[in-house]
Amino acid sequence: MKHEELIKKAIEVRDNAYAPYSNFQVGCAILLKDGQVYTGANVENASYGLSNCAERSAFFAAYSDGYRQDDVKALAIVADTESFCSPCGACRQVIHELVNEDTEIILTNLNGITKVLNRDEVLPFSFGRNDL
Repeated sequence: MKHEELIKKAIEVRDNAYAPYSNFQVGCAILLKDGQVYTGANVENASYGLSNCAERSAFFAAYSDGYRQDDVKALAIVADTESFCSPCGACRQVIHELVNEDTEIILTNLNGITKVLNRDEVLPFSFGRNDL
């Protein structure tokens, strides 16, 4: 699957976001090595701490179905931002733990401004299982 196709899936799921407080809709699409794609949109809550980001929604669905780190090939994250959409700190930590170093992480916006990074570029100086 090409980057553009994965981005399109992230844009499509973005429309499912529940963001009545921030009006900031985010979509994420995860491509697995077997060709399966998992998507997620952000879901807000009046108690902001109970909200869930698009990235974590997609990852938790894939992991709930038994996929793991070695299965993830790429992911695309999209929002209506001026530049590419960058994940929040919590999502960076989750991404870092749930993908391999060479996984392509595609950050983009609705205008096609895109940056492709790897896991360590998204979260340098990370905290992981080796730090416990």
